[in-house]
Amino acid sequence: MLKVMQRTADPRLREIMTSLVTHLHGFVRETRLTEEEFQAAAAVVNEIGQATTGTHNEAVLMAGSLGVSTLVCLLNNGDHGATETQQSLLGPFWRLHSPPTENGGSIVRSDTPGPPLFVDARVTDGEGNPVAGAEVDIWHSSPVGLYEQQDPGQADMNLRGKFATGADGRFWFRTVRMAGYPIPTDAVVGKLLKAQDRHPFRPAHLHVLIAKEGFKTRISQIYDPEDEHLETDVQFGVTRATIGDFRRHDEPHPSVPGTEAPWYSLDIVFALEPGESRLPRPPIK
Repeated sequence: MLKVMQRTADPRLREIMTSLVTHLHGFVRETRLTEEEFQAAAAVVNEIGQATTGTHNEAVLMAGSLGVSTLVCLLNNGDHGATETQQSLLGPFWRLHSPPTENGGSIVRSDTPGPPLFVDARVTDGEGNPVAGAEVDIWHSSPVGLYEQQDPGQADMNLRGKFATGADGRFWFRTVRMAGYPIPTDAVVGKLLKAQDRHPFRPAHLHVLIAKEGFKTRISQIYDPEDEHLETDVQFGVTRATIGDFRRHDEPHPSVPGTEAPWYSLDIVFALEPGESRLPRPPIK
């Protein structure tokens, strides 16, 4: 079998396939996988594909639920796992073509009750210098824990926006405070969680994707430290570097009249690493 894998012309594919076959066969031997278990496993793989649609990606959900997504992320960022990184999961809900939004604008595009949240962020290089002209994608769930493609009551592209950093590397916008939520459990991942007696909840978080030529694309999730599931995230995505400071304010907003208290603010800096700028493959349409 390994001799067959060695015939692969592409060197990286040859390395991956040789290792895959070695570890996969080792797993079968170690667990003494039965024929019935193998047939069940094949059915699970088929079911994952059948459960994936234009608005739901069961394979990405499963990778996160097994901790694979986070492991790949940590191994490929922060100087190849040597230092902390803000890089995090892309998740199964990123979409292309979020609406361009002016700095200071709102990404609330339909009636979405919830405490106002004002985000003020800067993008820098590794030495703290501002990165101007970076393209920033933002998306998050609603205060009831649903992304807009899951909720017919939300407008298309609600709570999504695309920004550009200014000369000072800054971008800022208004939205509503997001909530934690259960991941979809009506397919294979749900069966796994039930079998392992695990809860399906993700802590509240803000998704950020930052792209700029000359820098590795920054994909991050900024988590609310007050969420009860911060340390038991079903997708294993939380690290110390991804916990934000969501500050509550009970007084009127100093520059936005009519803002009802309480309102929240999030100030954060994203430091980019040198590398290739490329967008990931969208998990949904």
